[in-house]
Amino acid sequence: MQLQKNIKFFLLLALIAIISGCSTSPPRNPENLCEIFQEKRSWYTAAKDMEEKWGTPIHVPMAMMYQESSFKHDAAPPMEYFLFIPIGRASSAYGYSQAKTLTWQDYTRETGNSWASRDDFADAIDFMGWFTTKTHKVNGISKWDAYGQYLNYHEGWGGYRKGSYKKKAWLVKVAKKVDSRSKRYASQLKQCQDDLDSGWFWRTFFG
Repeated sequence: MQLQKNIKFFLLLALIAIISGCSTSPPRNPENLCEIFQEKRSWYTAAKDMEEKWGTPIHVPMAMMYQESSFKHDAAPPMEYFLFIPIGRASSAYGYSQAKTLTWQDYTRETGNSWASRDDFADAIDFMGWFTTKTHKVNGISKWDAYGQYLNYHEGWGGYRKGSYKKKAWLVKVAKKVDSRSKRYASQLKQCQDDLDSGWFWRTFFG
């Protein structure tokens, strides 16, 4: 009887964790990568899968994603108006990664991930793994270089090659900010990654 109660208790904890992990609300403390993944275990699983698949270290796309959407699943550019009449958004960017529609279509076509959604965290971070890999192939930017990766992410591969960012002091400043956060995330992750990786129970029920 006691065993059954214990099993029900653990299953309840697992259910609560799964529900909280699937929540679309942004993490409570986005400045700390350990706290992000401890709150949203499924995010860590997705980030780890991305790293193993694409070879891009977790802290780089996470820092870029924070800058792009503040981890909001439905983030989008502000609506533009003409004489108080909404005429559309400034860009087709949407979701966690703020991927534009055409670039997202390239990703789904090349990866075969046709059911991917920009407001799904796992799909969004996989997209960023794909993009950083393409950036490395096209423009030779290291997957560990958050500064260069972000400039490519913002300007596109062609724009980066033309040096379009050199005329945008504000963008260079933002890229440096992303790079700084990436390094801070990397340092934080080193302190908690063993804990995130360890334990069959946590990987099975809380991952």
